[in-house]
Amino acid sequence: MPTSPSLRVERALLRAGATLVCGMDEVGRGALSGPVTVGVVVVDDRSRSLAGVRDSKLLTPHVREELVPVIRRWAVDWAVGHATAAEIDRSGIVAGLRLAGLRALSSLRAAPDAIVLDGSHDWLSAPVQGSLFDEQDREAMSTDLPASVPPDVAIHMRVKADLTCTSVAAASILAKVERDAHMRDLHRRYPDYGWAENKGYASPDHRDALEQLGPSVEHRRSWRLPGVREH
Repeated sequence: MPTSPSLRVERALLRAGATLVCGMDEVGRGALSGPVTVGVVVVDDRSRSLAGVRDSKLLTPHVREELVPVIRRWAVDWAVGHATAAEIDRSGIVAGLRLAGLRALSSLRAAPDAIVLDGSHDWLSAPVQGSLFDEQDREAMSTDLPASVPPDVAIHMRVKADLTCTSVAAASILAKVERDAHMRDLHRRYPDYGWAENKGYASPDHRDALEQLGPSVEHRRSWRLPGVREH
């Protein structure tokens, strides 16, 4: 495995006929509170290597924040999308990931021909049997987004793409920095949960606060939250 990401995968897709390739990655999937966030970074056949980019988990907060303007200048296009805790509660985490991803894609100036997703599970495409974005979900989420990406857009799953693909690693940085900033803003409204530090994940201080105070409106109440009894 390469020690740093490259554009090898993206360039192969461009040589195969794609005009625009985007990498996508999510943050916040396992958090107890706050949104799930998806970043997207677009490259084309003129894109060159970008030094310093790594999976966001391997970088310090300071380095991630310094890289954001660099990535924004380097990318052909970029966007970040969110799905709230309430939307995750209504339709589940996979539907929330899809909603955040579709929101990010809808913000791009031009639609990509190919998408590289980190992992082995395609959370961006609607399920074949019964979409979680049926009419009831769309009304509850107040969204007119399509249920999935267009059928002519190829989705390529790649395990550890955040470690090997520059566009995916860059997307993870944009998503991480924006979600962290959002959680710091929420911390000012709900300081007892320690979100400025734990970013909504199940740290000991977050668990203790849940046991003492119960969940806030920013918690994913459909989840088995520590110290919260089911009714």
